[in-house]
Amino acid sequence: MNTQLSITEVQQLQQLFQAPDSSEINEIQTAIATLAKYEGELEASFDELWSTRVGDLETYAPKGQSLWKVTLQVLRREICEDDGFRGKVKEYTKNPGSAPLLTGAIVSLVTIATAHGVPIDPAIATIIVLYILKIGLNIFCEYTEPSKSQNPPA
Repeated sequence: MNTQLSITEVQQLQQLFQAPDSSEINEIQTAIATLAKYEGELEASFDELWSTRVGDLETYAPKGQSLWKVTLQVLRREICEDDGFRGKVKEYTKNPGSAPLLTGAIVSLVTIATAHGVPIDPAIATIIVLYILKIGLNIFCEYTEPSKSQNPPA
């Protein structure tokens, strides 16, 4: 599934975060600028931010796998059960266009990821949160969850 933000959505985000007032906002602006560069393509934006901030993509993903997909799998296990993150996403979806609510969801994701050893910063987290908002939290939490029949018997 290739999920992409529209040019209009990217422009709305640019307007939402026009004036930098904190390091998190500066990081979010960096993510939005990367999204604009890749015309809203979330995975390409993630790949660029990861490679410039963390390191070579192949170092972190199993051979032949997309780091984007691996990262989403790891984070899915952590954030789908986190009521605080779920609450922040729900608050934002009720009031889209609120920079503080979106920033709160991004900071929450960074905190959760860091606590579980996933090296993301606010710019990378912005891309992931925007992806979750685009497809919906419930779909994200269940989308690539292995079916019960794929699990080996215990």
